[in-house]
Amino acid sequence: MSDSEKLRKFIIDDTEYTTRYTGKYERRTSYTPPNPKHVLAFIPGVIQEVYVTPGQKVRWGDSLLVLEAMKMKNDVTADIDGTIKSVSVKKGDRVMKKQLLIEYE
Repeated sequence: MSDSEKLRKFIIDDTEYTTRYTGKYERRTSYTPPNPKHVLAFIPGVIQEVYVTPGQKVRWGDSLLVLEAMKMKNDVTADIDGTIKSVSVKKGDRVMKKQLLIEYE
């Protein structure tokens, strides 16, 4: 039996299970909680407008930028009150999923 076919044991709610892990499961990344001070792209797309600049104060619900993806314009709004520390994109930039767009102080 090769290494990839070895049985592994794990416990869920006091019940022991035996199974073979897939390669995808072995390469998975562990969960990290999202940083509330980072605004990330939720989908790949193109930045159409940027409404904020570093040092600007924003309140919950204020428009930060417009991200166009799949011919839909998504208005990205502030989900916390704060001051903009940096804007990592400009109009016309292509962004990937989970790319940092804006950072709060």
